[in-house]
Amino acid sequence: MNFLYALLVSLALFGLSFPLIKVYQLENYRVKNFLKNVFQFNLSFGDKNRLVFTKRLKRMLFCHFFLIFVLFLLIFYLIKNVYIELGLIFSGVILLPLLILLSHFLILPFEEFLKKRYIKKAKKKLENMPCKTIAITGSFGKTSTKNILLEILARKFKVCATPKSYNTPMGICRTILTDLSPLDDFFVVEMGARHRGDIAFLCDLVGVDYGILTPVGLCHIETFKNLSNVEKTKFELCENVKNFVVINGKSASSMKLFEKCDKKKYLIGKENSFAYATRERCVGGRSTFQLNIDGKNVSVSTNLLGRANIDNIVLASSVAYLLGVNLMDIKSGIEKLTPVPHRLELIKGFATVIDDSYNSNFDGFYEALSVLNSFAGEKILVTPGMVELGEEQEKLNRLVAKEIAKVCDVVVVMNKVNKKALREGLQEAGFNMKNVFYANSRKEQKEILKKIVNKNSVILFENDLPDNYR
Repeated sequence: MNFLYALLVSLALFGLSFPLIKVYQLENYRVKNFLKNVFQFNLSFGDKNRLVFTKRLKRMLFCHFFLIFVLFLLIFYLIKNVYIELGLIFSGVILLPLLILLSHFLILPFEEFLKKRYIKKAKKKLENMPCKTIAITGSFGKTSTKNILLEILARKFKVCATPKSYNTPMGICRTILTDLSPLDDFFVVEMGARHRGDIAFLCDLVGVDYGILTPVGLCHIETFKNLSNVEKTKFELCENVKNFVVINGKSASSMKLFEKCDKKKYLIGKENSFAYATRERCVGGRSTFQLNIDGKNVSVSTNLLGRANIDNIVLASSVAYLLGVNLMDIKSGIEKLTPVPHRLELIKGFATVIDDSYNSNFDGFYEALSVLNSFAGEKILVTPGMVELGEEQEKLNRLVAKEIAKVCDVVVVMNKVNKKALREGLQEAGFNMKNVFYANSRKEQKEILKKIVNKNSVILFENDLPDNYR
């Protein structure tokens, strides 16, 4: 009977653990962030971001269940007082976060062993491949630039690239081991970072023949602490590149890194630099501009919206040109580009939707508002604001709210995380607060939109927070 009681209690507590485990996964298994959300009762009961049962999570779940079962098996064998047993069961519910952490630390040495072995295996395979590696980092536009470059290079070469937004060591290794072929000419790698040394580690993993630096600015300030650390981390690409690096000089930080870089380098984005755009227009869901590279130019049109995407196109085109793709093939590749899902993706239906839900940075927000402003009709913004901006978060959300007031007719504020800052910014800008609505769930959001949307509406979805943001 003790075995059965322990099993039943363990299954019950295991089930109650899932909202906590969801936070644990959403925070990328980072203990500090997990504890912060748990002790603020910022849990994940929504269904927007479901648990992904990776091999790592399955191992952790097995360890977690086994730990609970052994604990209560001992309790039922050693204690014969029913009131004490009930008290310990109740304590087990309260202590679930600590049991999850204990499971985390118990399997951590094994996870680190597997990670090192996985990285070593991927690194060895890549070293034996004939392809050249192109690495992309920066604060904004990495994924879009990667996809644009992939399309343009494919005019002439066989290319493998990290899929979606894969930009971590495990995501890169997985791409190497499952997708990279000996026939590939280039391996395009997106590199993300949250701490100093992250880019240097990835450069050592893949070896960087050619580098691309997108605009650098305020991003992941919660972990980087300040802009200086962001700049130093992104500069690690410049320090490790073997041949040349192409840098978008549109941001002050990127320009600073260009001037500091002592490797072979090309500046783009500024007039009379190696590559830049002129005659930019965004009308009717298309962008047109003149692409200027190395003294040559061509007029192009694309389905990608906004000046930021034009900058990304110029950046990718300049690299392709330097690697041997001619200007007409570059033009052909640009005209075949399709938007990355959830990144200024235009969706036409009863109303026009601009889905920019994967963007969450200051410059990107301004650009999305500029795109929204280029459309005729009632302009509706749905957003939770921006996150991971550290001490600057409230200030920047208030600031962007003032720009929102200039462009939008209606605003739907999602979640509570930036509600106060956005509301106060809109009030300061003199926005009609009767046209501001608040929703704490997607269900509430849909009900609000049902009431206010008409066939002339243009709706911008800007940023989409996971369930553990409230």
